[in-house]
Amino acid sequence: MDIATVIGLSLGLAFLAIAILISPGASFGAFLDYPSIMVVIGGATAAALACSPLKTFFGIPRVLKVAFINKQQDTRQLIEQLVSLAETARRDGLLALEGRIEEISSPFIILGIQMAVDGTRPEVIEDIMRTEIDAVATRHRNGKNLIDQLGKFAPAYGMIGTLLGLILMLGQLDDPNALGPGMAVALITTLYGAILSNSILMPFAEKLAFLNKEELTAMEIVVRGIMGIQSGENPRVIEQKLSTFIPPRLRTVNREAA
Repeated sequence: MDIATVIGLSLGLAFLAIAILISPGASFGAFLDYPSIMVVIGGATAAALACSPLKTFFGIPRVLKVAFINKQQDTRQLIEQLVSLAETARRDGLLALEGRIEEISSPFIILGIQMAVDGTRPEVIEDIMRTEIDAVATRHRNGKNLIDQLGKFAPAYGMIGTLLGLILMLGQLDDPNALGPGMAVALITTLYGAILSNSILMPFAEKLAFLNKEELTAMEIVVRGIMGIQSGENPRVIEQKLSTFIPPRLRTVNREAA
């Protein structure tokens, strides 16, 4: 569970609720309007559906789930594992790595190790692994684009709902008592669109972008580590190369721990 996502979402909605509670004469009932909810959520969903293939659109729940449930790669641990594999390969040969595959949890590392053990040419190994990186980046980008579209259309449909409310309100100008409530209902739709976009959808999209960057960085580390192992580089040299992906402060901590 991604605690930051849960806390951020909860705090954003909590501050809005507290602001309503402490406002003089305000109540939650005044901010509840079902037609407005239908316009914003239904309209944004329909527009996003029109922009995407059906199969991709139905992947939205899975994409949103990633913002809450994800496992970030420990970069230092990843580097330590690759260095350990390099030490085994340098000491016992590349074929010895085949006996360590069972202790590796990353399918991407296993892919590289198996190709290296099989004697695949270095340029072929790198090409296949970078193609895998590109495929992962494309899938992540498509998922993030779906959330971006929802976040873009929600405020737009909020404005559309407000315009509809104003048109209906202007049709009741002969009743001055209906103008105030009518204006409030019209503005609620814009509020719904702004909250949905800025408190939920856009933060989720940015979290997905961050997770994508972290995963691609980890995959890049694996590619460089595997290429170093395959070429027979000194494990210490491989460690120095891969350590450039982590901040200097953490490199110092890593060396002291070693």
